[in-house]
Amino acid sequence: MLADSAVDLDAAIADLGDASLEYKLDGARIQVHKREDEVRVFTRNLRDVTAAVPEVVEIVRLLPAREIILDGEAIAVRADGTPHPFQTTMRRFGRKLDVETLRRELPIAAAFFDVLYVDGQPLVDEPLARRGGVMNEIVDPASLVPRIVAPRPDEAARFFAKAIETGHEGVMAKTLGAPYAAGRRGSAWLKVKRARTLDLVVLAAEWGHGRRRGTLSNLHLGARDAERGGFVMLGKTFKGLTDEMLAWQTKKLLELEISRDAYTVYVRPELVVEIAFNDVQASPQYPGGAALRFARVKRYRTDKSAADADTLAAVRSFLPT
Repeated sequence: MLADSAVDLDAAIADLGDASLEYKLDGARIQVHKREDEVRVFTRNLRDVTAAVPEVVEIVRLLPAREIILDGEAIAVRADGTPHPFQTTMRRFGRKLDVETLRRELPIAAAFFDVLYVDGQPLVDEPLARRGGVMNEIVDPASLVPRIVAPRPDEAARFFAKAIETGHEGVMAKTLGAPYAAGRRGSAWLKVKRARTLDLVVLAAEWGHGRRRGTLSNLHLGARDAERGGFVMLGKTFKGLTDEMLAWQTKKLLELEISRDAYTVYVRPELVVEIAFNDVQASPQYPGGAALRFARVKRYRTDKSAADADTLAAVRSFLPT
């Protein structure tokens, strides 16, 4: 099952009503199947990664159920229990692995959040409240994603803050009465992530497609390089733009045009845009060595000049350590 996004925690709870909240982990999604002593671990792409995660196999093999299917995350953790970045976790799933060495250097924790089948009983059509209860009876709390059921607004806010403080992405809000539906099925699950913002400069824009044809849509975003001068590209986004913003930015960017090719209009770096994003990750694709994750436009900062834009050093300060 996949999740849609919510603007914020209040919106998610308002949309779902009777819901639970869980930490949203930035790990590798896994589904684990057990029959007697045989345990198999699969990724969301159906790749069998059992050999790569012996820690997960050992945990599930000891569960009291004879047969069980669990949904969850495998995530690399530090000695203090805080999570490594996603890219670090994925080292445990490479093609050529020295598993025992990696296990010592980069231990993996299992964090389960759903159960789909137990001892001959399919649970996918049962409500989440029922599935959660069954899972709590079988799985050790240390191997469960932290969860709070039907929280009050103040409890939800504290839970979200705790998730962020402990190094996680945010929370998942889930309807307690919803069954488990494979794939993307409406909004029974909503993800709520922390949103950070940066003031960046538009370096270019690509012509849109479909209903955006004829407008400049996909923005090339740059941070100010305070040491060497100029601007360094961090990535692109076309998300968050309303029809009014598309029309306005197309007119404005064409006024700033310095050159173009078949797909892209390059502009003088003068227009500042406030970009919301979830995280910054290392990226060899862009000159600054960093890229924004889930970037989207919040608003244009016509009150700011390019000299007021955030620096590359500010962007890099968000890189996970």
